[in-house]
Amino acid sequence: MISANNVTLRLGKKALFEDVNIKFTEGNCYGLIGANGAGKSTFLKILTGQLEPTNGDVSITPGQRLSFLQQDHFKYDAFTVLDTVIMGNQRLYDIMKEKDAIYMKEDFTDEDGIRASELEAEFADMDGWNAESDAAMLLNGLGIDTDFHYQMMSELTGPLKVKVLLAQALFGNPDILLLDEPTNNLDLDAIAWLEEFLINFENTVIVVSHDRYFLNKVCTHIADIDYAKIQLYAGNYDFWYESSQLMIKQMKEANKKKEEKIKELQDFISRFSANASKSKQATSRKKALEKIQLDEIKPSSRKYPYIDFRPEREIGNEVLCVEGLSKTIDGVKILDNISFIIGREDKVAFVGGNELAKTVLFKILTGEMEADEGTYKWGVTTSQSYFPKDNTQIFDTDLIIVDWLTQFSEIKDATYVRGFLGRMLFPGEDGVKKMRVLSGGEKVRVLFSRMMIEASNVLILDEPTDHLDMESITALNNGLIKFPGVLLFASRDHQIVQTTASRIMEILPNGTLIDKITTYDEYLESDEMARKRQVYTMAQSDEEDN
Repeated sequence: MISANNVTLRLGKKALFEDVNIKFTEGNCYGLIGANGAGKSTFLKILTGQLEPTNGDVSITPGQRLSFLQQDHFKYDAFTVLDTVIMGNQRLYDIMKEKDAIYMKEDFTDEDGIRASELEAEFADMDGWNAESDAAMLLNGLGIDTDFHYQMMSELTGPLKVKVLLAQALFGNPDILLLDEPTNNLDLDAIAWLEEFLINFENTVIVVSHDRYFLNKVCTHIADIDYAKIQLYAGNYDFWYESSQLMIKQMKEANKKKEEKIKELQDFISRFSANASKSKQATSRKKALEKIQLDEIKPSSRKYPYIDFRPEREIGNEVLCVEGLSKTIDGVKILDNISFIIGREDKVAFVGGNELAKTVLFKILTGEMEADEGTYKWGVTTSQSYFPKDNTQIFDTDLIIVDWLTQFSEIKDATYVRGFLGRMLFPGEDGVKKMRVLSGGEKVRVLFSRMMIEASNVLILDEPTDHLDMESITALNNGLIKFPGVLLFASRDHQIVQTTASRIMEILPNGTLIDKITTYDEYLESDEMARKRQVYTMAQSDEEDN
């Protein structure tokens, strides 16, 4: 068990947390939620001891081991992947290294023998002989092939490093597991594996995530940070949302009844306070009136942007025809003879672990990259808006937000453009911010503003939820559900894919395409997908054997 006792954290004059008391007990998974800036990551740092609170303390059951997801992606660059994972249990790793050092001595002494014996006993008690196989199992589960296990961390790409650090946090069955945004940069297969791992994990888990589907799958409780307090709810994210809304509704109804009672008492008092025969009753009602206290209902600190993509022109029957697209990058076949036709009512989610292939396809379809082979043709009634996964070049400009957005508006009026920024939670003065100084979340909201201004009837979105808080993701989800045009998108957010897509396309690692008209959940359960994946895996194995 881990608990926060009267924890207060002040940043200058502002109290981020005020007298927080909460216990996280064994066998439960707690989703830590709150608006951006509420202090979710900061609270995790307090629990891990990385940050000292202004007042109060954190206590952990004696003898229990706490593990957390490291955020420094370069910390272990001097170590191999397998060693990095095993370092999740630092004591076990230290024993392994000390044993190795003793056995490598040329002048092995009796004292060395005694020490080695002590280490071997502790090593066996910690199930050390299975450490490498356990670490390899975690890595494989997260989609890191065995070929990478003995590479140096410095040789890995960013997304692979994230997976290794996650495996490190999970390693060795920690008693308390703290995860800050563990699904970031994970493909949907790896997220599904992590969900199953946490569902079957028997110890204490505290997780921060913006993935609503993930929180619904793994959480037994929700810890909601709002107004410097943490309120605990039993149940998953959806249950928290329904419970919190019900609580506000009940408080409003109770206040309404109290207000009606107050008015009734006030009317009686004003009518009969001067009446001698009714004076006692009026006095009694005055005392009753003084006892009535209205419940204080604070509006949530959460703010939801208003995302509404409205096409200026209705789309025709001919939308997009793709024939035989192929693309090779650095000798690797990314797209292999891909063909499909998009209809006017299609909402297509591109899924699977081959993230580069999805990005390359989108870049080809938007004219940012040329295919090696094949063709594509957009219908004459279509207009496209593109949300790129990497927006670095877009924001490499000294223009202010309003001036940059005005370029994409037929109405060259700053007030008109500021209206779109207001929907995206930019106050008036933020319109003069320079594009290059914006945060990740602000950049995403500016791009959504551009897409709303452009009023296209085809939206192409490549991982649009990166850098967004839960409220913005919810608003985007609702906006995509309402959008009457055509969608082509890739997203790691399971709920967005499930609630929005009517057609699923998966680009396999060999660059070929699976295309089905179905929901995402039905697709994941389909025998055909499993069979095709198995065929591909067997083919790859045969190639390696040859």
